[in-house]
Amino acid sequence: MSTAEHVREIETAWRGGTSGRDPYVIQSWRRCLDEYHLDPAVNCEAVILPEGRLKEHRQQSEELINIARSGLERLFGHVSGQNYVLLLTNRQGIAVEYFGDPRHERDLRKAGLYLGADWAEARAGTCAVGACIATGEALTIHQTDHFDMTHTPLSCTAAPIYDTTGALSAVLDISLLSSPREKISQSLARHLVTTTTRRIELANLMAQTSRQWVLRFALSPEFLDVDPEGAIAIDHSGRIVGMTNAAARMLAQAAGLDWRQPEMLLGQKVSQFLNLEVDGLPNLTRGRPTHERVLRARDGRMLFAHAIEPPPRSRARPPSAPLPPALREIGQTPEINQLLEKAARFARTTLPVCIHGETGTGKEVMARALHAASGLKGQFVAMNCAAIPETLAEAELFGHVPGAFTGAAPKGRKGLVEAANGGTLFLDEIGDMPLILQTRLLRVLAEQEVQPLGGNNPLPVQIRVISASHRDLAALVAEGRFREDLYYRLHAATLTLPPLRERADFDWLVERLLARHSPTQRRLTPAAWAALRAHHWPGNLRELDHCLAAASALCEDDEITLSDLPETFSGGDPDSEAAQLRAALAQCQGNVSALARRLGVDRTTVHRRMRRLHLKRHG
Repeated sequence: MSTAEHVREIETAWRGGTSGRDPYVIQSWRRCLDEYHLDPAVNCEAVILPEGRLKEHRQQSEELINIARSGLERLFGHVSGQNYVLLLTNRQGIAVEYFGDPRHERDLRKAGLYLGADWAEARAGTCAVGACIATGEALTIHQTDHFDMTHTPLSCTAAPIYDTTGALSAVLDISLLSSPREKISQSLARHLVTTTTRRIELANLMAQTSRQWVLRFALSPEFLDVDPEGAIAIDHSGRIVGMTNAAARMLAQAAGLDWRQPEMLLGQKVSQFLNLEVDGLPNLTRGRPTHERVLRARDGRMLFAHAIEPPPRSRARPPSAPLPPALREIGQTPEINQLLEKAARFARTTLPVCIHGETGTGKEVMARALHAASGLKGQFVAMNCAAIPETLAEAELFGHVPGAFTGAAPKGRKGLVEAANGGTLFLDEIGDMPLILQTRLLRVLAEQEVQPLGGNNPLPVQIRVISASHRDLAALVAEGRFREDLYYRLHAATLTLPPLRERADFDWLVERLLARHSPTQRRLTPAAWAALRAHHWPGNLRELDHCLAAASALCEDDEITLSDLPETFSGGDPDSEAAQLRAALAQCQGNVSALARRLGVDRTTVHRRMRRLHLKRHG
């Protein structure tokens, strides 16, 4: 087929004309034209990421690569000698693992069947990896199914890999440089990749849910213990906490739901989908013959099941490594300690960290603590993306050479990125960064170099980026106001800081902050304490810090009274929140679970509020 004939076929299909292609091919062609504005007459040559960027993608996928490697090696052994190539890509379409014949390395690299290849549909056009990511289904893109003539010699088959929460996490692709046979010849290849992805998902579920029951199932008893079709993880209360994709489809079909909405499956009782209660799981272990371990789904299908009991929990928990000094000052509750242990592990890596939390929850304090605990020799450099006008932000971030623009410093100016070289660049309120700066920042992170405004010579930089936002960045991505590729690059690791009103160490925080502003160790009167505990604190730690600083300045002796606090604290009943919560609890006869349901929060939130307000349950 010539290029002109291929282009005409795509245009005909785009207009709604008849075509013998599979529907998912036509849909991909239309996405390439309508969404990505690609031209089928222009070749999209293969792109191989530079080593630095590939390393970042591989680091983010390291756990999955390790779990998948044995399955990939086994599959490659099955097809050895048939010129197949295996690619494992992440959800962005970047090949993070590769198996191919080294004798054909040059041709494979040129074709993009190589480690680090970018197979995102928006860049490469119609291809198996990109179409698989878009549809979530196993499929084959054979020769002229591809969008442009660059890849038409290839025959590529891909299958999705889902994580335990039902989200697409990777794609396994098996490809041939050339295939003279018809598309149907790749049916075996599709069977092989779907079988391998099913086994990878199962191995990942077993690794991620070692503390829960795992229920494997098959349609035939002969394969139940050796090659099950799917599996779910079940907690001690009988709720589903993890699943493979085949299991998600089975559960959804049993209840008349959509498997593409995993939130409708996770957290639900297993009895909603199967004639099984949690107490019945021990009857499905290997103590009984496989043909006797039978279940029925709610839609009437019969399944053979194998329940795997979690190992007994060790009573003695191994001691955690001591927290770095910089992190010890942030809080002291079990929830906060768990967060800080996670932060300490992140601090020792080069992963970008994104800190979420309401305004004033201490995101910059956490960022500085991460830097201090990292051991980096460079500086901690902070930029508030919401506080600098858009016209100045670019020069502030990237710097400029002398005379770069009207009003530029005569000697030029070093930007914040360059100033952070060897250290940490903290981008606060990253959600307010203009799109043009997002594009330039992405290039800096990808290429590890910065070019000042007006300059011609890029400067190499090595920076650790920590970002923070009180906004929902995923929603901004969906709205087109934040770059998706930058979102994933910044979200290699995340930390979420709780609001002050939910922290059980409120009194400890007050005392720590008060000590900063009160060298003479002033105390709070009971009325002042009650007013502070009853306040909602929309400004969180920052509001509390300012409140105590002002009270310390106004206080004339060793005690801070209610009159020393800002006016908003002295008007009205300082115990109003406690009184309201006490009344609501009484109406629920002291039942915390009932109160939590009434308030629309979980039980731990109610318990935290009760501890903060010094309330006890009665009745």
